[in-house]
Amino acid sequence: MVEHFEAALTQVRNVPVETSRIPLSQLSVPLPRTDELSSTEASLRVDALASAGFRMSRSKMADMVKAGDVRVNWKTVTKASVELKAGDVISVSGKGRLEIKSVQTTKKERFAVVMTRFV
Repeated sequence: MVEHFEAALTQVRNVPVETSRIPLSQLSVPLPRTDELSSTEASLRVDALASAGFRMSRSKMADMVKAGDVRVNWKTVTKASVELKAGDVISVSGKGRLEIKSVQTTKKERFAVVMTRFV
């Protein structure tokens, strides 16, 4: 199959390209750039955590949830009251992706959340 690609792949659309075989050990996948965030929230609702992670107002995030622009673990959610847990991934169309790393309860019964935002 490699020989086929080397012979047949000469252009992509109007742009001429050249292909060459490299060992698998030379193939490197860059690590995604991330930003670690921490926030103290009153609840673990998707609109609260996503608004903290993407630095938007909670009402704007709730509107995006209702519009179907927010996905939790790659499934679209349409209710802002969906509860999240550690390990969940929030994706917002046009904004990016956010992973909930850890959730701890504070003395005042709030939630200290550590998130990783992929930038």
